[in-house]
Amino acid sequence: MSESLDHSLAELMIVASARLWRDDGEVLATGIGTGPRLAAGLARLAYNNGLMLTDGEAYLVEEPIPLGARPDRYRVKASGWMTYERVFDCLWHGRRHALVMPTQIDRFGQANISWLGGDYARPKTQLLGARGFPGNSTNHANSFFVSGHGKRTFVDGEVDMVCTVGYNPARRLPGMKTFVDLRGIVTDLCVMDFGGPDHAIRVRSLHPGVSFDEVQDATGFPLLAHPELGTTAAPNAEDLRIVRALDPHNLRATIVRNNPAPRRA
Repeated sequence: MSESLDHSLAELMIVASARLWRDDGEVLATGIGTGPRLAAGLARLAYNNGLMLTDGEAYLVEEPIPLGARPDRYRVKASGWMTYERVFDCLWHGRRHALVMPTQIDRFGQANISWLGGDYARPKTQLLGARGFPGNSTNHANSFFVSGHGKRTFVDGEVDMVCTVGYNPARRLPGMKTFVDLRGIVTDLCVMDFGGPDHAIRVRSLHPGVSFDEVQDATGFPLLAHPELGTTAAPNAEDLRIVRALDPHNLRATIVRNNPAPRRA
């Protein structure tokens, strides 16, 4: 495949996400979904070689496993046995940083993947359920990957069900300790962090050709801009080589609708 620096918006998002692990040291990197998984693999190979990855089943691996069908000659390069006990030892001691894909997220990072509309007993739409989000969000670092930035995802008020514990000050009891550690959000419009008042979401960088007003118009709550708001850094040649090697079937083309290129700045 060509080493051209021409790249898709999805590839820009994957590379921006990989950089979220840059300074983490030796932790377990978990990417859930096509984009997050590619980002975790890229992070291990290009930004933080101390990251630990698994095969998604039972082994730690020395090299990220490519997405999709693999040739018969392919062999996983396992480096250790990752039992359930060891997985939860990492999680409960804060030695994991997960990149996940919420259905809803609110101003203070509370996220939902359980249900939409109606109420708990009779939701309008049933989703996955809370899964591991509650425990993950109170034990280790988490970041978010959103392929369609809009008001249906970035909601006014609170999410329909709080699965990921966030920084909402209204939910904080006097003297309550918190271990919440939300790091970043990468969307198809921008990169955000939690550097606003009370850890509210803040825009850190804009993708090429995107304005702050456009991001605000696509968000259901008020946003702040980082004092040094800039443009999201483009992938370099090595980033693209690694991502394309990890995704030989181009599954990343399905991340953003119609697989566009980034806009021209």
